[in-house]
Amino acid sequence: MLLVCDIGNTNTNIGIYDKDKLINIWSIASDHIKTSDEYGVLISALLHTKAMKEKINSAIISSVVPTLGETIKIAIKNYLNVEAYCVSYKSKLPVKIALDEPKEAGADRIANAAAAAVLYKLPAIVIDIGTATTFDIVDKNSNFIGGIIAPGPKIQTKSLSQFTSKLPKLKIEAPKSAIGKNTIDAMLSGVVKGHECMVEGMIDLCEKELGQKATIIATGGFSNILFNNMKRPFDYVNKELTLNGLKIIWELNIGEKK
Repeated sequence: MLLVCDIGNTNTNIGIYDKDKLINIWSIASDHIKTSDEYGVLISALLHTKAMKEKINSAIISSVVPTLGETIKIAIKNYLNVEAYCVSYKSKLPVKIALDEPKEAGADRIANAAAAAVLYKLPAIVIDIGTATTFDIVDKNSNFIGGIIAPGPKIQTKSLSQFTSKLPKLKIEAPKSAIGKNTIDAMLSGVVKGHECMVEGMIDLCEKELGQKATIIATGGFSNILFNNMKRPFDYVNKELTLNGLKIIWELNIGEKK
């Protein structure tokens, strides 16, 4: 079995593949203070049984938090006796990283681009709506040509409450209308509907630069909130896209050696 681990700034998503089937998914907080032993105990607890632990014979990690990536890599080695492979721009990929500085490409974005190239019709735009909202664009020739990075809904709501004296903390959900009749609804409109407008506008700009329509794939924790309200709905919502991409990258780099 393969353990796939996507380490983000806020959450870490862990999945287990049994051959080609994703059989389990867990989401835990990305805690920079936890030690490798604490993560090892936590991952062991998620796996439930010794038999399950013993079936894990490979692992792959994408991390946007280098220190945490190393901590979890050590935890996997010490508690599962598996050497985890870490995704980077040097990995063998189903896409060519056609950026000015390939080493700047985040491992999660590389995984998203890899999944888009293998699983969907190209060109494709992956929109990952989480702590940050990122767009990853793969052209018709499987080149990962770049993208967009913007503050995600969570950053926006946190900023509103942090930098204003009277605005409350906000639970992110779809507002009923654009014109908010109270403070909460007004904030939700600004964050969610404002985000929808940004996403739709950026899709339009990207497609103009591509010179053709693209397959639009949404992923990330807040993708469903926007899905039902877009004038042009996403073609696909795949919350496991990054984990799918990690499986694809593992197969290209390690799987053939197993």
